[in-house]
Amino acid sequence: MPIDDIRTMTDEDLVTELDDTHRELMNLRFQSETMQLSDVNQIKKTRKRIARINTVLRERELARMAQ
Repeated sequence: MPIDDIRTMTDEDLVTELDDTHRELMNLRFQSETMQLSDVNQIKKTRKRIARINTVLRERELARMAQ
């Protein structure tokens, strides 16, 4: 998911997406350990998506504090 798409989401949507992405990462890790995951790069992509969502949430928090 590109960063521009993440920035257009509301705070509630971002929190929901963050929870879903954490669950997805957990499932990917389980699949990796049981040798069911064919593309191990999905774990890295999912971790980056979590970092992007956290970054946008933090940016918004800092913007609110600056006002």
